[in-house]
Amino acid sequence: MKRTTINIALVSVFALALCGCEGFLDTRMDVFDTMERLETRSSTLTSFAIAYYTPMQYGFSVVDGNLFAAASDEAEQTAAKSDVSAFNRGLISADLNPISYLYDNYYEGIRAAHFFLDYAKDGEDFLALNRDTSTVYNPDGSIYATDKPRAYRRDVLNLQWQRAEARIAEAYYYGELIKMYGGVPLVDENDPDGYARQATYDEVVEHIVALIDENKDKVRLDWRVALDETPENAVADVRNWNTRDEMGRFDKTSALAIKARVLLYAASPRNNPDNDIEKWKRAAAAANEVIQTRKAIFEKGFGFGSSAGSEHPSYKMPVNRNYGDYFLKNNSTENVESIFLIRRAASSTPEELNYPVGTRGGHSGVCPTQNLVDAYEYIGQKTVNPYANRDPRLAATIVTNGSIWNGKEIDQSPKGAYDQKKDGATKTGYYLKKFLAPNLNLVEGGNTDHVWPLYRYAEVLLNYAEAMNEAYGPDADPENYGMTAREALTEVRNSASTSLPAVTAASKKDFRSAVKNERRVELAFEDHRYWDLIRWLDAESVLNKPIKGVRVTRNTLGGYQYSNPTVAYRTFEHRHYYMPFTRKEMANSRGTLVQNPEYN
Repeated sequence: MKRTTINIALVSVFALALCGCEGFLDTRMDVFDTMERLETRSSTLTSFAIAYYTPMQYGFSVVDGNLFAAASDEAEQTAAKSDVSAFNRGLISADLNPISYLYDNYYEGIRAAHFFLDYAKDGEDFLALNRDTSTVYNPDGSIYATDKPRAYRRDVLNLQWQRAEARIAEAYYYGELIKMYGGVPLVDENDPDGYARQATYDEVVEHIVALIDENKDKVRLDWRVALDETPENAVADVRNWNTRDEMGRFDKTSALAIKARVLLYAASPRNNPDNDIEKWKRAAAAANEVIQTRKAIFEKGFGFGSSAGSEHPSYKMPVNRNYGDYFLKNNSTENVESIFLIRRAASSTPEELNYPVGTRGGHSGVCPTQNLVDAYEYIGQKTVNPYANRDPRLAATIVTNGSIWNGKEIDQSPKGAYDQKKDGATKTGYYLKKFLAPNLNLVEGGNTDHVWPLYRYAEVLLNYAEAMNEAYGPDADPENYGMTAREALTEVRNSASTSLPAVTAASKKDFRSAVKNERRVELAFEDHRYWDLIRWLDAESVLNKPIKGVRVTRNTLGGYQYSNPTVAYRTFEHRHYYMPFTRKEMANSRGTLVQNPEYN
């Protein structure tokens, strides 16, 4: 890459980095630095290593500054005017796509990764500037009495990790792009103009897999543990590293999770129309690689989260866990289930957008649908209360009538505190609970942390269950992975509640339905539902059905009565299985892009 191109890229990465947040993976830089200072100051190396993380999508603000759930049948947006209505009404086109900004963001991330790799070619020399590489420092800053230059070698080792992380970040961005668009251009990092031939979907998949396979062993195994892989002379005391704050960096476990998701999507009906079983086998093997990597970590005795300090830590999902607590505050950072998390500065935005309108400062926002509520199974007898004896994930995810939320009973009957006829009240009769801190004082500036779980172990198990079933059926394990599709699904269900009924589906088709429903409830509001419907080719049948809600009244005895009216209609057309490239992007591509079908 030419030096002039590098200078331009520096400015671009500066602008990109300024979008970052304070604290965790802080990407702010001193924009008043001269180019000469930038090119000779070793600390800039770390700044650029952080910049390629900045465009990763923080799931709390995908559309309308909120969750993407209202684009699917998970939720309905309360606001009369919203960007997500373009999805709901089937209006997505080359001129109208509220999430087209992600295309630009993800390519910015890829170019930032390429720029860092170019800039860091002489990184070892940068790290040696203005320091005594023969002196070793303890974590407290005192001199370590040895001739081994551990402090410098620690930074060199970190630089090696960062180079591999840049490649894994590139793989992540391409995975997100093909999820939306199918085949996309592969940017040539040696082309100063950045134009490239539009690759096919399968070509991009192979590029992603190659990036992961070439770099998975060049990064940390897992940022939460200090392992024997670290060279003895690399770090004075690796256990004193603040690895908790490094969980926003890719490691081997998260790299493999990216690969597993990409290969699952590649095997799915939209991208595998001939149902090539070898693609399902490959997806199962990729998910198994994540599972076996985690298992190896724990077998070495390195537990974290609920397993920390245990003599025999377990890599498995704990049974009967508190599902709702995982998604609150910083709880996920200490949880055995977490694989890759995105954190931002503390705020109250998700609560302001989604608290019930009857709560001071709340705007109702993204409201769960009856369609979703119906997916939660009963674990006991049905009663007059439709929310009793249900999968506990229902109460942890959705605020229902009669439940206690923010210290108050949710009474949505006429003249109740949360009367559905109030201006701005939920259209569906439900409110979001998952992710939202309870009892946050929105009027007096209360805020809290919100952590986005981009990859977590429950998804890996569900990926494995789906791929294994499609490749081998529910109960076969011919590759001797040590777990069948049914056993993986059961692990997820037992982690929710051991009282859930056993999945008895015997055929591949029936078990497939069970996996789909489990993904729906376990991964609700985590930006999976819409894309699952897309890859399964289920969107036309599901997203053209009416959105149902609940209406609450009182009977003559003072109890609640429930009905389930239609509250909205949706439109999804066949062309929407792929996102359209914007007209601007088509023009800027100089003829290298081919528009997706039916958008011209």
